Amino acid sequence: MSMIDNTGAKEQSATRAAYLTLRQMILVGTLPPGEKLKIEQLRALLNTGASPVREALSLLTSDMLVERIDQRGFRAAPASLVNFEEILHLRETLEDMALRKSISNGGAEWEERLVLSHHRMKRVFGTDSFEDAHKSFHMALLDNAESPMLERYCSQLYDLNIRYRYLAAGGANYQNRNIPAEHEEILEAAVNGDADAASKALLQHYRLTGEYLKTQLGGL
Repeated sequence: MSMIDNTGAKEQSATRAAYLTLRQMILVGTLPPGEKLKIEQLRALLNTGASPVREALSLLTSDMLVERIDQRGFRAAPASLVNFEEILHLRETLEDMALRKSISNGGAEWEERLVLSHHRMKRVFGTDSFEDAHKSFHMALLDNAESPMLERYCSQLYDLNIRYRYLAAGGANYQNRNIPAEHEEILEAAVNGDADAASKALLQHYRLTGEYLKTQLGGL
């Protein structure tokens, strides 16, 4: 490999690392909604070059987690109840469609994959590994739909929703939810092939978060 190839690979690696770190910081609220993202500050924070940071922010713009502010740079995408309600409506519509397709397609292999993803999620509940396992479970519910574009949209909406879930979780009442029981109900209905019950449980799971969010962020 030439020196140019090495340089290009290093830049790609630095951009990827910056992208993943900044994405996580935005999702969990370390970089709050609406905060201006200054290249020099982020470069120092991530201990990397300005170019990887700028490229990472451009990628996050495509993910709708960052907004470009005309000629003034970037900011973390703002949060609002209106935006959350749009995300919730789209999730309800698209995930209902995907879940029903998954259940209709059925099959032992999907059921085993679903049960295994649920088991892994339960095992790491309350730890730093939960978020990845949680998404894996929710996407496993949908990945038997055999509709790659639909699954991609559902995955992106899941990511956009994470920020709001972290905001809602700041309320004391949110901690009183029995989230494992909600997941159990969704799993049981899906494995039993009951599309109506599975969809009802899944959508209620999302709407509960919405109710907590409205209480927590009523001023937005």
